[in-house]
Amino acid sequence: MLKILIPGIVILFIAILLMGVRVFFTRKGNFPSLHIGDSKAMQDRGIHCATSQDAEMSRRESPIEKILKSENL
Repeated sequence: MLKILIPGIVILFIAILLMGVRVFFTRKGNFPSLHIGDSKAMQDRGIHCATSQDAEMSRRESPIEKILKSENL
């Protein structure tokens, strides 16, 4: 049992350490952002994440509201 458990833990530790080399051993260590909105290529194409698009759409004024406001003036 220990013959399998100890090497398994060591291999797992080495794998985690190798995946986080940039995070653990650099001054500005952080994981890269996986959000679509943070990607330069996606920003160039005008593609944003769903959350940003939803917030943008909720901030826009509907055409009906514009008509109603103009009639009240």
